Amino acid sequence: MTKTTASAPVLSPRALNRATLDRQLLLRRSGLSAKAAVGHLLGLQAQNVKPPYYALAARLDGFAPEQLSELMADREVVRIVTMRSTIHTHTAEDCLTLRPLVQPARDRELINFRKGLQGVDLDRLAVLARELVEAEPRTMKQLREALLAEWPDADPQALAIAARCKLPLVQVTPRGLWGRSGQVALTTAEHWLGRPAEPTPTPDATVLRYLAAFGPASVKDMQTWAGLTRLRDAFERLRPELRSFRDENGVELFDLPDASRPAEDTPAPPRFLPEFDNLLLSHADRTRVVPKEYWGRSWQGNQAYCTLLVDGFLAGIWKLTADALVVEPFDRLTKAQQEDVTAEGQRLLGTLHPGTPYDIRFGTVVGR
Repeated sequence: MTKTTASAPVLSPRALNRATLDRQLLLRRSGLSAKAAVGHLLGLQAQNVKPPYYALAARLDGFAPEQLSELMADREVVRIVTMRSTIHTHTAEDCLTLRPLVQPARDRELINFRKGLQGVDLDRLAVLARELVEAEPRTMKQLREALLAEWPDADPQALAIAARCKLPLVQVTPRGLWGRSGQVALTTAEHWLGRPAEPTPTPDATVLRYLAAFGPASVKDMQTWAGLTRLRDAFERLRPELRSFRDENGVELFDLPDASRPAEDTPAPPRFLPEFDNLLLSHADRTRVVPKEYWGRSWQGNQAYCTLLVDGFLAGIWKLTADALVVEPFDRLTKAQQEDVTAEGQRLLGTLHPGTPYDIRFGTVVGR
């Protein structure tokens, strides 16, 4: 621990929790538009179609799923692989800037497939793949088959993944639209949006945006969020503009000087979050949201569950069945907590499934 870090104020887990919830629009619902919220949050995790809608329903006042769906149909937001090699819903502007920023991570991802890409000229592959997907959107299967004709000895899956790593490929609609179905078909971001990629943003600018949405945070926290390394220099350049704190383990945390850091006893209403919500994935140390005793409880193998926050912390999982919203807490909820969770569940159902008769049930306490 440096002398500077040792003298920095300590933020308790609850203080970090309340600050992060506030930045994440989860301490109180925000009046931001859907597009502004997607931009503020630097995108929404979107391996599946529905999570971005549930993420905004938990965060925005007056949200309706059509708001995000229309933005996607109008190409103002898109679905693309960015941070942590996972699909995110981004504004068009962020798609054209954040994707170039995380290109080094996509290049590293290719190393895992080098055996299946022996003899493949990756620059030529990128040119060929661009021609294919800009002629018409292609599924990964179609892309594999077309590229295999050029490199018959290569691994077909590795060829398609190489194209996704080398090019900013977006999923075209109707994939991602609320209440619609559609297979994954890809074209380049530039072709879909009708404009070229923007210059890669400096890490410094993205550090400031990350802190606004996820701070206070450490260098490792941001590296976890972005899937990048070597961001220490950017934080050090910005140090004169930032405030420094430390957590209870002595780890240095950075923050914007004027950012909100609510008192740790600020009430935090229950929130229903989708699987893979960025709140739970964007810090190296997740104890600001996930109590140590519940670590790993929202996952089973490769399956991630939708999560429930009570008093700002992970407190259970939930699922929507054919006729009910089923809540499975990790511990006993008080009567008052059950009433608050039920009210929040009713609000969720009224927002995303109006007119559909669902019960709200409390299932077996998970882990008991």
